Amino acid sequence: MSALGHFVNGAALKANGGRFGDVFNPATGAVSAQVALAGAAEVDQAIAAAAAALPRWAATPSVQRARVLFKFKELVEARADEIAAAITSEHGKVLSDARGELMRGLEVVEFACGIPHLLKGEFSENVGTNVDSHSVRQPVGVCAGITPFNFPAMVPMWMFPIAIACGNTFVLKPSERVPTVPLILAELLTQAGLPPGVFNVVNGDKEAVDILLTDPRVAAVSFVGSTPIAEYVYQTGTAHGKRVQALGGAKNHMVIMPDADLAKATDALMGAGYGSAGERCMAISVAVAVGGIGDALIEELAPKVRALKVGPGTDPDSEMGALVTRQHLEKVRSYVDSGVEEGAELVVDGRGLSLQGYENGYFLGGCLFDRVTPEMKIYREEIFGPVLAVMRVDSFDEAVKLINAHEFGNGTAIFTRDGDAARTFASTIQVGMVGVNVPIPVPMAFHSFGGWKRSLFGDHAVHGPEGVHFYTRLKTVTSRWPTGIRAGADFSMPVMR
Repeated sequence: MSALGHFVNGAALKANGGRFGDVFNPATGAVSAQVALAGAAEVDQAIAAAAAALPRWAATPSVQRARVLFKFKELVEARADEIAAAITSEHGKVLSDARGELMRGLEVVEFACGIPHLLKGEFSENVGTNVDSHSVRQPVGVCAGITPFNFPAMVPMWMFPIAIACGNTFVLKPSERVPTVPLILAELLTQAGLPPGVFNVVNGDKEAVDILLTDPRVAAVSFVGSTPIAEYVYQTGTAHGKRVQALGGAKNHMVIMPDADLAKATDALMGAGYGSAGERCMAISVAVAVGGIGDALIEELAPKVRALKVGPGTDPDSEMGALVTRQHLEKVRSYVDSGVEEGAELVVDGRGLSLQGYENGYFLGGCLFDRVTPEMKIYREEIFGPVLAVMRVDSFDEAVKLINAHEFGNGTAIFTRDGDAARTFASTIQVGMVGVNVPIPVPMAFHSFGGWKRSLFGDHAVHGPEGVHFYTRLKTVTSRWPTGIRAGADFSMPVMR
């Protein structure tokens, strides 16, 4: 059985004793590897390496930093099948979904390759007599990324390419459930010519996280995970003087208007609700049926949920794989139990699924609830599993009010043929990412990803222009080059004339 360590200062760092965690194959339930859980010594070593590498990397011309990322992109593409297989083996998602995740991560690398243009400042000539003013964006310093299990490639690649392109150094603490892919990415960055210490990986748990949040050498922290942990990361990091962006949980609604193309809306719900076993922060977990469309929606949806092909992610016929751990499987099952107990109608029950040859895997069939109400636990909380709740409302206004009242505001969508309804929805909904006849409105890399309300703590969204702003500090320079010696001091507030 392999033992996975860390990657520090340009080389693999093997564990020397200490604590270890098991890495599981979700399809079989078998332990596939052990991962070292970093303590204070390993995290300190990673931060020290990043701090030592910072001055030289920050002074490296942006065009040279971009060339490293161009080469990195080429190397990742050459090993894409291997990386996708590693994602599937530790997360459980189907291979096509793993490849899609990797591609969405590479889009951010492509965006970061344009960093020379993105770092251009502004210039104003002669703001006063013989006085010019210009602004520049400079790196913030050592940055840390704390990333979740559900996207072992994509979410780290939403962070570190922009951070290092901007001249920062980086320490990544990925989920201990999916440690292999971040170590591969670190290896490829080194092969691409990234200097030692610029990118480091420490595997670990809360002990490692707390050190990153409190160490004074770390200037900025990016996080993606559940809302309670996002709030903790934000409060702890900012209390220690750090810049923090912390993305939390979601309860994404999809509104189906009476005029919607029902077949397309149903297909969209299947992919957005059950893709990746619902383990996406942008998964649709609530379908809001407006007017009298609820019965037709359930009639169209239920047989498709029953026919969902669940199996190991390596099987090309599988549409949905396993959940990430047995503990998470039991947690999702408990939500289904709760929905039944609270009176929701369980139209499709996936709890009894058992796959021959994979009896020890963490599989759950698709679950579909109807007539869910706002006070139910399955509506209020993020389930993060293949459980779709259908709610019925009488009007468009009631649907908007329902969504705006929820504590989460990550993503939402509306399916309609009515342009006025779509425009009003996009304008008035209190959610950070909105889809119109698009079920999972994840922005492209040249825009930015982020929710509202308790789905995001901090002032900056992830990647895109917001990412560049998060990983840089603005500096404005006002300059005069006098032709002679200026006589006397001026004690008044400077006024440009």
